[in-house]
Amino acid sequence: MSERAREPEDLARLFVERANSGDVEGLVALYEPDAVLAVADVPDGQIQGSARIREFYADLLAGGGQVTPGSVRPALRKGNLALTSTVLADGNATAEVARRQPDGSWRWLIDQPRVVPPSP
Repeated sequence: MSERAREPEDLARLFVERANSGDVEGLVALYEPDAVLAVADVPDGQIQGSARIREFYADLLAGGGQVTPGSVRPALRKGNLALTSTVLADGNATAEVARRQPDGSWRWLIDQPRVVPPSP
């Protein structure tokens, strides 16, 4: 069993570790089963659910690139929800909504991996 996020901020670290080791299932485990992930190259701009998220990350990791850790910002919390974000080395930022699970761990429910639009 993969390490679980004990705090919402752990999700970003676990994402980088799992992406860089090619662990697609570990990445999917960071999301709730019905999570939504923003993806630029699909018609409605998002995919939903573990199966689609798995396909997306399998394709992404097949390229073999490495993910560079960014600066994880302190999460904003309200009860069992948290807004997580990371400022990336290229100046972009991420924004995610995480939810505390019944076992006390955290998983993402909504993921926007690119808040700042690319420059033209």
